[in-house]
Amino acid sequence: MTRSPVGVAAALALATCACSSAPRPVTAQERGAVAMGEAVEGLPVTTRVLLIAAHPDDEDSRLLAWLARGRHVETAYLSLTRGDGGQNLIGNELGDALGVVRTEELLAARRVDGAHQYFGREYDFGFSKSAAETFTHWPHDSVLGDVVTVVRAFRPHVIIAVFTGTPADGHGHHQVSGIVAREAYDAAGDTVRFPVSAYGAAWTPSKFYRDRSYFGGGDSTLAIEVGGYDALRGETYSAIAAESRSQHKSQGFGQNPRLGPATAYLAREATRVDATTPRSGERSLFDGIDTTWRRLAPAIGAPAGRALLDTIGALASAIPSAWRAADPVASVPALAALDAALGRLTDTADADVARTRAIARGRVQRALGVAIGTEESATADHDVVAVRLDSIRVTETLRAAQDPRLSATALPVAWSDGPLSAPSAAASAASTGTLGATTVVVRDTAVSQPWWLERPRVGDLFGMPVSRIAEDQRPAGDLTVRGEATAALQGAPVARPLTWAIESRIAVVERVADPVRGEIDRPLQGVPAVSILLDQTVAYVPAGRAIDRAVTIVLQSGRGVEQHVTVSLDAPRGLASEPASLDVTLPAYGARRLSFRLRGTMAAGAGALSAVARADGEAFRRGYVLIDYPHIRPQRLYRDAVTQIHAVDVRIPPGLTVAYIRGVGDNVAPALASLGIPVTVLDTASLARTDLSHYSAVVVGPRAYAASPAVAAASGRLLDYARAGGTLVVQYGQTEMADGGFMPYPITLPRSSERVTDENAPVTVLDPRSPILTVPNRITDADWTGWVQERATYMPHAYDPRYTPIVSMHDPGEPPNTAAILVAPVGRGTYVYTTLAFFRQLPAGNVGAARLFVNLLSAGHPAPSGASAGTAP
Repeated sequence: MTRSPVGVAAALALATCACSSAPRPVTAQERGAVAMGEAVEGLPVTTRVLLIAAHPDDEDSRLLAWLARGRHVETAYLSLTRGDGGQNLIGNELGDALGVVRTEELLAARRVDGAHQYFGREYDFGFSKSAAETFTHWPHDSVLGDVVTVVRAFRPHVIIAVFTGTPADGHGHHQVSGIVAREAYDAAGDTVRFPVSAYGAAWTPSKFYRDRSYFGGGDSTLAIEVGGYDALRGETYSAIAAESRSQHKSQGFGQNPRLGPATAYLAREATRVDATTPRSGERSLFDGIDTTWRRLAPAIGAPAGRALLDTIGALASAIPSAWRAADPVASVPALAALDAALGRLTDTADADVARTRAIARGRVQRALGVAIGTEESATADHDVVAVRLDSIRVTETLRAAQDPRLSATALPVAWSDGPLSAPSAAASAASTGTLGATTVVVRDTAVSQPWWLERPRVGDLFGMPVSRIAEDQRPAGDLTVRGEATAALQGAPVARPLTWAIESRIAVVERVADPVRGEIDRPLQGVPAVSILLDQTVAYVPAGRAIDRAVTIVLQSGRGVEQHVTVSLDAPRGLASEPASLDVTLPAYGARRLSFRLRGTMAAGAGALSAVARADGEAFRRGYVLIDYPHIRPQRLYRDAVTQIHAVDVRIPPGLTVAYIRGVGDNVAPALASLGIPVTVLDTASLARTDLSHYSAVVVGPRAYAASPAVAAASGRLLDYARAGGTLVVQYGQTEMADGGFMPYPITLPRSSERVTDENAPVTVLDPRSPILTVPNRITDADWTGWVQERATYMPHAYDPRYTPIVSMHDPGEPPNTAAILVAPVGRGTYVYTTLAFFRQLPAGNVGAARLFVNLLSAGHPAPSGASAGTAP
């Protein structure tokens, strides 16, 4: 039998596919009758649909589930961004780290709804109010070129834009996605503007729709019932979509499935087929498109080729009904015959033929693997291996169901893929039910990291080219191995042995038995022999004042042997570390936390504190942060072992003590502590019992009331603290702040939130004598420079007159908003509500924001002597 040329790219066994994309146990649904049914039911289907939008939460999950699971259409979602500029409900990751989390969440969602996932190169720089503003960050031609590249790679017959491309979409990113989706439909076949050498082979989609279900509004031309029941999976497409949507945990999108009918509404905007059919007369997305294998006949040409297409079409249509009437193994001959027919399909430059054939062969091989019950694993005794230095032993095993009609050769020597070098291995003897087992020695690996971060950004575009391979089909930085085997079927229902080859690629994992969660597969990744990090990326010190503070360094070993490491610090001018260096023993695969003292005086300005570890004659200056949540694949994000220290001209009131209640994506507390302010981060679970009277100020982090029921329940205690004479500083929330009774006096939040997205927007001082702007630090125009991403977000539209506004600001062309800082007396204390984006500014090293936040903490407290001068004593 002809071996499949796409056997590696589209792995044979479904267990193989799932393991390569998601290190976790493979469920029965993914390898039993459900997997078999979905593979064979999709054999007659030759159409492809691409949805396009801007962010990881913009997709129409019900439509994706209905297309991919319900109609077995090859479906994909293209998100221009990875959601890097958003907020995070489950941790403190922001920026690139949040982009990693949301990328993995989209991949988790696609594993549920069955679609593929693509991304653009566009970095999510934050909320934008217009397409024009967005195009100043993302060059129009570059964005369009990225979308054209993906369209030519996926080759959809139908493109669906989630957004309209008009101001009705709201967010400027949404508008841009709607604009370039239509432009790509028009231009994907233009090889003059978009040469084949740079953008791939030309492709001309047949139809273009806009999704009116959620975001678009307006009229629709096609209504699709997408809430139906999937008999194979035993659930509705709405339930599948709800589970898919619930993978967006960093955005708090967990949801219950909607019961009953559900309708998707689409509006046809352009068509190149059956243009005579009125828009209102359509009954299907594919009206006017030949969805059978005969569609490929004009590209095949010869009568023999057309006859072969008829054979393929007949087999593809017959197999689904045949497998339902017999056991899975009995369907192997027909599947093998279809695989052979697809192998005889003449190679052609026609993009539709090539893509349709590749998808069909992948489905056939998947069905074959499930039919014989194959399950493949590649396991190591740890989840890391040191790059270019260490080796690790990997056992690769391929098993099949114990069916007397099946036999197989032992698995031959496996070989490497991606960052692995050619391993040495010896095949073991096959055991009952085991097709083969191979022990592979893996060495000479490269660092495993999110591939799109391998080069620095160019403006707000990632430096790596847009991928023509769907994200769910990429190795994703995990170490993988390839394998081969030959399986045979004899006896009924074949007269003589039927033999076919198996090729696969799977991720190597460390298999862990967690006492609570059970089996957990952690992907093997290449790491430095020594990883070194400082515990903070940004820190503050009061300028001109003597400091004496601890600096923590974290070492991690990627080797399976003990290492002797020397660690030293290089401090900015005026500061010195004690000791100058430390010699430590780093255990195999272990970690050490080291403490240095940083002493001295630093003049106003910024400087870098850097660390270096030396072992075996090599210097290590980088380390990784492990991003690890139960619902996504673990990833390691690398950064330099550097802390940017900002010496701030700041006064801090004597006796200031702060209790901090963390909010969403909140790294403000460490920045305040680095200024020398005593900060206690409160455990929300014990908030109801905590004595707050010991603190001169209590801070509530952004969106804390919505994210934590314990904080919401303690809102009365927090207000009582202020009434008793304390200062309560609350950072922004969303609609809960207007509806939840969390504030002392009412505010009004508009349905569409008001915000100042221009980080350089002018700031007008409403009361120059306000203590908020003068005590203990005099805030000047200089303190409003250097802001990042935005100034303020979720600003009230109106508020009770007992609040005093401090400043006014607005984006160009919009009316002023005075709700960036609101201050009100509450009993004997002070309540401060701020919508300023401190959660972005302080971790970014914004000195002015740090000075202003100290003033907020000091509201209601006596000013220290000379405070209004704003200079250090």
